[in-house]
Amino acid sequence: MSCCDETTACVPSTDLSRRTVLKGSMILAGLISVLRPTRSHAQGKRIKLAYCSQLLCGVPYEVARSAGLFKNHGLDVELIYTRGGQSAMQALVGGAVDYAATALDVAIQAYANVGADIRRFAVTGRLPLFAVVTAPKTASTITTIKQLEGKTVGVSALGNADHALTLYLLKQAGADAGKVQFATIGVNLLEALRQGQIDVGLVQEPALTLLQQAGARVLVNGMSMEDAKTYLGGSFDFMGVTVRAKEIEQRRPEMVALAKALADALAALHAMTGDQIVAAFPKEMTTGLNLKEFGEIIGRHRASLYPDNVAIDLDAAKRVEQSLAAGGLLKSGVSMSGLHDTSIVGS
Repeated sequence: MSCCDETTACVPSTDLSRRTVLKGSMILAGLISVLRPTRSHAQGKRIKLAYCSQLLCGVPYEVARSAGLFKNHGLDVELIYTRGGQSAMQALVGGAVDYAATALDVAIQAYANVGADIRRFAVTGRLPLFAVVTAPKTASTITTIKQLEGKTVGVSALGNADHALTLYLLKQAGADAGKVQFATIGVNLLEALRQGQIDVGLVQEPALTLLQQAGARVLVNGMSMEDAKTYLGGSFDFMGVTVRAKEIEQRRPEMVALAKALADALAALHAMTGDQIVAAFPKEMTTGLNLKEFGEIIGRHRASLYPDNVAIDLDAAKRVEQSLAAGGLLKSGVSMSGLHDTSIVGS
């Protein structure tokens, strides 16, 4: 799904050093333009890695870049910012980039529904970046997921990850999803909730913090490991790196190096303060943000969102698959066994 909307901290469309604009292909229509790309002077294998410009998704990648961890493993990684995980995946499948870092639901749907010949080999996020939140005016009357029956719930779009997650939570709660009115709000979700135009919505940060400050009730916070264990059964595979399957053998040493660099970044970010993590991002990416608040948000969610290593947790991946199946977003009878390549981490 597209992560970049007003409910989410995203990279603005400004001049970003070292991030080149990819032109000339319809599949790249979602890529964010870069006005004055500069040539990299780094030594090592040059690779392009696309990811959704949502900042919480990008923490391990920006820490690896800013701390020189990619370079430490002989790689010159160019990060390509896209408007959502779907655009990153399209860029990978279309051959415009070498790797795509996306939410698992994007990879699953590309693999199962479109037939993309891709493999996922490293994980950098273990929880969905969504919370189910009431509007401030409905906080006192809606206290459980079951009570969403008869209510209007805002999502970015039908079929997106937030919609699928809601359907899964409704099923787990024994609620009748047919009695829930879904409103596809898109970029207006935060204000729609604050103004009481919808009863409940699926939001990310910093919208979650802003709504809590306004008196909204959090029904399920997918960014909390405690809530994930209660409502989802545990970790819920989210952000990870995918490659074209036909290139695995020729890229294997490179993939091992990339996985090791990201593992180093995960270890580093768990020892950093929120302010230090914010400083890892290029200033162009955080322009206009409340940096103190963003640092506090990262500090609050870091332990839950980011795993200690990049190894694929197949149980966590299975939960995502089940959520998509519950939402009718997977073709029946398609096996996911070929999507995950567990041979890279630990090589």
